[in-house]
Amino acid sequence: QVQLVESGGGLVQAGGSLRLSCAASGRTFSNYAMGWFRQAPGKEREFVAAITWSGSNTYYAYSVKGRFTISRDNAKNTVDLQMNSLKPEDTAVYYCAANSRTYYSADERTYDYWGQGTQVTVTS
Repeated sequence: QVQLVESGGGLVQAGGSLRLSCAASGRTFSNYAMGWFRQAPGKEREFVAAITWSGSNTYYAYSVKGRFTISRDNAKNTVDLQMNSLKPEDTAVYYCAANSRTYYSADERTYDYWGQGTQVTVTS
């Protein structure tokens, strides 16, 4: 079992920044690739970013590439999502997830554990 707890969400104006953090506990954090997903009201959950177990490779959805940065600290059991140049369309509940099956994945079905989510609201 891996427990994931997100933090750092909030209300921000368009063009602003937020940093989300996900704290993991339980099994060895470095065994898991990690991902961030988001779900806007009335929409399906979508992939945002992923990072391999070592942190050596990162992957982003086209919509956030160049604005968001995923990183991890295996010594602290955390994975962060730095979000810059935020847009109203980034408004969503953001979830972190842990994946033990693949090197990285944008497919939520490959993720074994999920956090409870943190709300990000971007106003225009």
